Amino acid sequence: MTQVLKGMRVVEGSAFVAVPLAGMTLAQMGADVIRFDRIGGGLDAGRWPVAPSGKSLFWAGMNKGKRSIAVDMKSPEGQELITRIITAPGEDAGLFLTNLRVRGWMDHQTLSQYRKDLIMVTLMGDRHGRPQVDYTVNPALGIPDITGPEGYDDPVANALPAWDLVAGNMVVSSLLAAERHRLRSGEGQDVELSLKDVAAATIGHLGMIGDAVVNDKARGKSGNALYGAYGQDFLCADGKRIMVIGLTARQWSVLVKVTGSAEAIESLGRETGLDLKDEGVRWALRDRITQIFTPWFSGQTAAAAGRMLDQAGATWSPFRTVKQAVAEDADLSADNPMFEMLHQPGLGTFPVPGSPATFSSHARKRPVKAPELGAHTEEILGDVVGMTDTEIAQLFDAGIVQSPNFAVSRRVA
Repeated sequence: MTQVLKGMRVVEGSAFVAVPLAGMTLAQMGADVIRFDRIGGGLDAGRWPVAPSGKSLFWAGMNKGKRSIAVDMKSPEGQELITRIITAPGEDAGLFLTNLRVRGWMDHQTLSQYRKDLIMVTLMGDRHGRPQVDYTVNPALGIPDITGPEGYDDPVANALPAWDLVAGNMVVSSLLAAERHRLRSGEGQDVELSLKDVAAATIGHLGMIGDAVVNDKARGKSGNALYGAYGQDFLCADGKRIMVIGLTARQWSVLVKVTGSAEAIESLGRETGLDLKDEGVRWALRDRITQIFTPWFSGQTAAAAGRMLDQAGATWSPFRTVKQAVAEDADLSADNPMFEMLHQPGLGTFPVPGSPATFSSHARKRPVKAPELGAHTEEILGDVVGMTDTEIAQLFDAGIVQSPNFAVSRRVA
């Protein structure tokens, strides 16, 4: 966490991955991010993975460093409160992120009546406004058809929500771009993007759409091979598996050298009349190359192979489960300045990451855990909306807002 965005206030009304990730990213850069949820929690309040207590590790991970208010969003009074929070005054306020746009009260046309310079960034499912998630966008664009073992006919979905992650960071960049424009012009902005368009643009940038149009042969599955160059997984003598990469000229030459395969690789080049210094040639001949390398890997334990690959400066990695990675990789521990061991009630104690980015102008700050749902309801109503203690108490008594602390504070009073 850093303070590079200190002073900026962002309001977030969201669920699931992309927009919560955007808000959390801004919070870890120092912005005051206020997330509003319905009383009892939003759509992602209990999303898996969960701790043994049943509390959501996902929700805690996506909402680090934010302030939380719980509101009855169906009531007119609750909708008015949310409107006042989003459009509250302040030079660095009036910034709203959502994927829950509701026409008629929580859209830019309506909200901008209360604040002309409002910046609202809305992530939709697709450009038509239909709902989409990563696991529907991926099949629609053909990604599962190129994922999985070579020769395997069925589509293979990916466990990583890649488009959500890309979209979340595009929400951040869109907000900052619109805010820069506002600083120069004083104008607000209604920014819209969709998950499917983010995915479609990305595969276009990667050349995949062009490939599908101009080439007759469709790209197929290639297992763990690195498409278009050389990269392959190998089983070692102890049954452990590692991945090696020969993408660049240096990576390739190191891999040939450490496996003692120079003569065999030169022979393959002479036999085929092809130059294996070309990454496309290495892709075309990947099966033959793998046959040459396999005896070396099968004759080494993974640890021994790893030591020799490290000494040679090769690009490689062991295959691990997430549990093994947490236990073995110091980059996922408090040895990495990005992480800190935090205890979170109902969840446990484990490494929690701050921002991956470091800024030369600001020291890295410790990661901040996610709040309990509605933990900041009172202070947001007071500091942001400007309500009196009496007005706040009346909202709690009417069930319009909720906080885990309010009943306790009332008993103490």
